[in-house]
Amino acid sequence: MEAFESRKRRRQARLSAVNAHAAGIDVGAEFHVVAVAPECDDAPVRTFQSFTGDLHRLADWLLACRIETVAMESTGVYWIPLYEILEARGMKVLLANARDVKHVPGRKTDVNDAQWLQQLHTFGLLRGSFHPPAEIAALRAYVRQRERLLEYAAAHVQHMQKALTQMNLKLQHVVADIAGQTGMRIIRAILAGTRDPQALADLRDGRCKRSAEEIAKALDGHYRPEHLFALEQALALYDAYQERIAACDRQIEAALAPLSAPEAPAEPLPPPGGKTRHKNALAFDVRTALYGVVGVDLTRIHGLGPSLALKLVAECGTDLSAWPTAKHFVSWLCLSPGNKVSGGKLLSARTRRTSNRATSLLRLAAVTVGKTDSALGAFYRRLGLRIGKAKAITATARKLAILFYNTLRHGMDYSDPGASSYEERHRERVLYHLERRAKLLGYVLEPAPAAEVS
Repeated sequence: MEAFESRKRRRQARLSAVNAHAAGIDVGAEFHVVAVAPECDDAPVRTFQSFTGDLHRLADWLLACRIETVAMESTGVYWIPLYEILEARGMKVLLANARDVKHVPGRKTDVNDAQWLQQLHTFGLLRGSFHPPAEIAALRAYVRQRERLLEYAAAHVQHMQKALTQMNLKLQHVVADIAGQTGMRIIRAILAGTRDPQALADLRDGRCKRSAEEIAKALDGHYRPEHLFALEQALALYDAYQERIAACDRQIEAALAPLSAPEAPAEPLPPPGGKTRHKNALAFDVRTALYGVVGVDLTRIHGLGPSLALKLVAECGTDLSAWPTAKHFVSWLCLSPGNKVSGGKLLSARTRRTSNRATSLLRLAAVTVGKTDSALGAFYRRLGLRIGKAKAITATARKLAILFYNTLRHGMDYSDPGASSYEERHRERVLYHLERRAKLLGYVLEPAPAAEVS
């Protein structure tokens, strides 16, 4: 045992302490285990409960031990109150990914975890996770809450559709969305007592593609009290969630106000390139608000609408200096190829799995941009035919991430060259490589006569 401790001390002596006054915390739901260096206190490992008063006592003890920086794992949401209290006390808090520190030598206990975190952080062997400033964190919380409310409201739309189907009302077959203008008018009229199919069909919106006769035929149903009750309950809950979503919109607009730049952008906001109103859009002009915050028009990038651009800003912030280059940014998003090498041989180049919300948003944008007549759309379609749609989505999402980074970090003015321009450049690259290959083999490529080409 003494020989083992001696080898351990010699191994540690070869490492230089980067953070001399460091602590490690193993975060739990009911209690936190805190470890400091042995020379800081007679009892270098202590346990504190997770109540607010105990968290303040934990912070007092760390300050008494002259701790300047703390490392902890991002365990669920239990780390958030402790993180905020320690940061408010002036300590630098490093939030480590559990994947990077899960291999603890020896027996797995909470005490060992805390001591291992403290040792790794002392020698500067931990990388901190990205945590945005308080203003961006608040905006992100509001945006995520709105997304949850939209999911809850969508579930009640399904409940309304089920109740209508049970009464053999085929409303979903004659309108694109039963939660739209025509669908809501008809549902509210049914609950108000209207049963005449023609009277219900006359409530159709002028933009509805189906005729009043077709809608009336679909609304000849078999009304039952229990199904009408279920429909009424689902509609009431849907309306309640719509009110909560409107409240979220007001909070998001208020959270964007302090983020606005002190000086207005030098150039006015250019006109939008596509539709300005989308389903489930926020109640205020998001594009104008974002332009006042970041000073560039993020919606110029194909696939990034106002709502999606707002979500990306809420997840990544307005200052991307945490990532020195665009390559660091796409690596954080797990959109760059892997580099698993052993013995000089590449074992795998697969991208890592991730639950990063920004990555999911960029993948969603990649699918959308693949349907557009743009350079990115042509890139997506070409890769989809060659290597499959799954890899094409990843590659297109990576390009979108680079464009987003360069636009927000360096103020790049993105201008799409168009699908035809991309196809022409791709053709030139193919011809260049064909000519080079033919020259190596002793041949010369010549264009075919126009008559043979046609």
